[in-house]
Amino acid sequence: QMQMVESGGALVQPGGSVRLSCSASTSFFSTDWMNWVRQAPGKGLECVSSIDIEGGSTYYVASVKGRFAISRDNTKNTLYLEMNDLRPVGTAVYYCVKGRGAFALWGQGTQVIVPT
Repeated sequence: QMQMVESGGALVQPGGSVRLSCSASTSFFSTDWMNWVRQAPGKGLECVSSIDIEGGSTYYVASVKGRFAISRDNTKNTLYLEMNDLRPVGTAVYYCVKGRGAFALWGQGTQVIVPT
């Protein structure tokens, strides 16, 4: 079974930037849409951004449009999320997720903290 490991989480001051990475263990990575899903403290899951297999089509939740950028490198089996102008509401555990629904594969998550 493919495994995915997120990295890059940090304590970031408001207005700052951070780049998350998600490294997959096999090339099975390149067979599906990839997503970044976050869970803020005491909140539910929220899909922040998604990207298609070739990287030509992306989705962003309205609250991050213009500030976050998703990308993928299928030659490295790696997914990225560049987060700029971070705000305290961005405090969450960020998960990379392959696919959707019952067959989705999840990483273990990486925490981003943006203090008030």
